Amino acid sequence: MPSRRPTECSCASTPAPRAPALALTDEKKETDDQGTTITVRRGLITIELQHRGAQIRDRMAQRTGYRHRRRSANHRYRAPRAHNRTRPTGWLPPSLRHRVDTTVSWAVRLCRYAPVTEIHVEHAAFDTHSMSVGRQLTGTQYQQGTLAGTDARAYLHEMWRSACAYCGATGVPLNIDHVRPRSRGGADRISNLVLACVPCNKAKGNLPVGVFLAHRPDRLAQILAQARPPLRDAAAMNTTLCRLTEALTAVGRPVHTWTGHLSKRNRTATGLHKTHTQDALCVGRLDHENGDTIVRIPAHVLIAKATGRGSYARTTPDRYGFPRLRRARTKQHFGYVTGDLVRAVVPSGKWTGTWTGRISVRARGQHSLTTPAGRINVSHWNLRLLQRGDGYGYDTRPEPAPSTSRKTC
Repeated sequence: MPSRRPTECSCASTPAPRAPALALTDEKKETDDQGTTITVRRGLITIELQHRGAQIRDRMAQRTGYRHRRRSANHRYRAPRAHNRTRPTGWLPPSLRHRVDTTVSWAVRLCRYAPVTEIHVEHAAFDTHSMSVGRQLTGTQYQQGTLAGTDARAYLHEMWRSACAYCGATGVPLNIDHVRPRSRGGADRISNLVLACVPCNKAKGNLPVGVFLAHRPDRLAQILAQARPPLRDAAAMNTTLCRLTEALTAVGRPVHTWTGHLSKRNRTATGLHKTHTQDALCVGRLDHENGDTIVRIPAHVLIAKATGRGSYARTTPDRYGFPRLRRARTKQHFGYVTGDLVRAVVPSGKWTGTWTGRISVRARGQHSLTTPAGRINVSHWNLRLLQRGDGYGYDTRPEPAPSTSRKTC
């Protein structure tokens, strides 16, 4: 008789813009044909969790812009805070705290729905310095960055020969410009900075460089050749990994951490594809030399996309950040809340038919329904509740089948 081992919850880390994937697995000790005891792992459920950290970051940056603009225009809607304030121990920015909280909340859900006794986390740290230069660094090479012995302005003048990167003008005042604008997620890395004359800097504004230099492909190719992908997601993973492990410990289950190299070794040996969910299935120790293997992979992946539970703001701002209208304090109208999944049966009119989607409620009872054809207005009398909004949107996708060729490291 096979001996049953605890049901486990695994979490895989990745520097991609999405949050970690989760997998619910079951392991058993079985005896093969040669009489050897092996470990057999079965994947029960796989979940791909998509966070909204980028949206939170953009909203925080928008709020900062509103406040900065009001203060610069001498309309001090709120006094500026001191720059020497301290953060409490363990503080994380809201966008990173969201990553930790959503992952922990889904781990708690799985522990509530299944008899989970162990939690396994892929503990992978990313060397952002080596990733920025594109090669492995050792020893004192970590102390010799791109700007070693110089500053950003001198480096850019040397690199662009004191000429505008967009038009090639020389002998004119030059500004430092972001190739990918800050308002579009651009970073302050030296690879995202160029020299620009005042007319080009004003004309470009926050336009994408591909749009601004569409008529000059040679200049565009030269600028993009020195650009590097942002390392914001890798830095976010480094920042949140320890906080995630500490938060999962409070769930009340033993937490085990494993290296990303071990997950890659397990994935290669079992012939699985490089996906978030299949990485989560491979977290933990498997002795492939003795026959340990993964025998079941869920055919479909549950995609849980964080959509939020509404807004705390009590007013809707205008383009300058000033209150334009007040929002109702009551969130429920005629039995429905924004984010509820409903089915609408429209008997007549332009949108006659049956529609399914999520709604945005209105006090007058004409709710806004999101459909594949667009947003439509539907009376609450024609709605039927399918699922209460819990802050997530759900979908499924097929999981690619594992390769038939078994590999070994």
